[in-house]
Amino acid sequence: MTEIINLEAIQHLPKGTEFFVSDLHGEHGAFDYLLRNGSGIIRTKIDEYFGDDLSHSDKDEMALLIYYPTKQIALIRERRGSVYVEQYLEQVLPDLVKLLQYMGSKYTRSKVRKLLPSQFSYIIEELVAEIERSASKAQYFQVMIDKIVQLDQLENLVEALSEVIQSLAVDHLHVVGDIFDRGPEPDLILDRLASLRSVDIQWGNHDVTWMGAMAGSLICMVNIVRISARYNNLSLIEDSYGINLRPLIAYSQTHYQPKPAFVPILDEGNITEEESNLLNQLQQATAILQFKLEDALIERRPDFQLDHRRLLQKINFKEAKIQLGESSYPLRDFNATCINPEKPDQLTSEEMEILEQLRRNFLASERLKRHVDFLFEHGSMYLSYNDMLLYHGCIPMHDNGDFKSLRIGQALYRGKSLLDFYEEQIRQSYRNPTVDNDLATDLFWYLWVGECSSLFGKAAMTTFERYYIEDKATHKEEKNAYYRLRQRADICEGILEEFGLEKESHIVNGHTPVREIDGENPIKAEGKLLVIDGGFAKGYQKKTGLAGYTLVSNSYGLELVAHKAFKEEIQDLEWLYTHYEDY
Repeated sequence: MTEIINLEAIQHLPKGTEFFVSDLHGEHGAFDYLLRNGSGIIRTKIDEYFGDDLSHSDKDEMALLIYYPTKQIALIRERRGSVYVEQYLEQVLPDLVKLLQYMGSKYTRSKVRKLLPSQFSYIIEELVAEIERSASKAQYFQVMIDKIVQLDQLENLVEALSEVIQSLAVDHLHVVGDIFDRGPEPDLILDRLASLRSVDIQWGNHDVTWMGAMAGSLICMVNIVRISARYNNLSLIEDSYGINLRPLIAYSQTHYQPKPAFVPILDEGNITEEESNLLNQLQQATAILQFKLEDALIERRPDFQLDHRRLLQKINFKEAKIQLGESSYPLRDFNATCINPEKPDQLTSEEMEILEQLRRNFLASERLKRHVDFLFEHGSMYLSYNDMLLYHGCIPMHDNGDFKSLRIGQALYRGKSLLDFYEEQIRQSYRNPTVDNDLATDLFWYLWVGECSSLFGKAAMTTFERYYIEDKATHKEEKNAYYRLRQRADICEGILEEFGLEKESHIVNGHTPVREIDGENPIKAEGKLLVIDGGFAKGYQKKTGLAGYTLVSNSYGLELVAHKAFKEEIQDLEWLYTHYEDY
């Protein structure tokens, strides 16, 4: 009876705040700052509650204390001394309690209680209960604070209150794909996500390559190393995940010399010539290994209809040219030393040994296993949630708006059934990491490059052409019709209906950066579809003109928040004091 009453009452509480983000691309600093400030919600709540009772500078100082409590306290101590710190924290403590009470008022006491750290749970509950104290209980409140100070727990309590306020700003987080890519710290993002009480993930194309690697896919492993070498990000593999790449690096340095087409791309910073050469050679070696493995995969999977991408078979090795359609193109910076022209997909004995070592090293990474477990436990190809349909890439379509089909054997998959099929298969593969050439494992790669992949959404991935062919016309990757058709309300209504949602629902989409700098609108199809990839990745920010979006859904409706480029200096509070209005 009590539970029935409780559930009925909860339905009449204001809606909790949901955050939607996508395409984090390993940019932990920007993501962490977004969570700490609630995408601006915490500062707004400070304004709402305190109004003119606090000065603008006092509100800024309180906001910074909530975002970075440990750093803020240390900075105040450095600037004004320990005596002032204690006085300041005693003064601000009641205001933090009031703000916590205000932000928690839309939730049940039980829900708020679960957010409280066990060390301070009772104290915080009592402080919240007595903050609007009567004269008869004023002494009780003050004695609690005095005792906290006496026990030297004031700083710890303020830090705990700040973290609870951060948690109250975001009731549930949706990550619409691509935690991984060129950024350096996807591992820290996953650690942060694992600490949240309520989160879901819709897998992106970069995510599934890491998932595929831990499912035993050699081509996914090689692709990860190649991309990491391209963007000077080997430390993620070697240091963060403890995966030994030395045999592969030694092999690449033996067989390949640095070439202009393989110069690593740096989003920031500089590296030595020696480091650049190592990344260059490793990128070449992994590219050739990738094309060999891809050729063999395509041959054993005719249902994938990728025969036109068996590019090693189209090379005239004597003339160093490749035949694509009716045209022949000279190859630049192409090293065929490790390729048998008679059987170009054949791995050498040295390569087979190195790949087997690489597999063992990947599968032995406990931290990566823990992170991929988390992705499978909290992730999916798509999600229907509160009248919203969330997916990373696209729903593959023909030009006329019909769903594009993938035929496997006698079965046809399209629309919802296609995404369900992908998810069922890759989950099956992850349960059997020692099997590396079955359909389920090969589908990880199809999701990366396939024409009917909902995560890729293009006709072909032109990695080979970009490396080896000068003519940029061959580099073009034709997008699926979905990206043109998603502008239409009737198309979006058809997608929603396919996934069992009402026409009045919304689609939340990531994957393609919104070029706001060119006037592109992230809100499409008369408001039915929202694209929230605004460019967390530093490499895309010149194209987008901003640094990501947060879609916020609460009891007031939907709000799309655009972000400026995150600067590492934000975490230096001295810098942030003078630039706060911008962030």
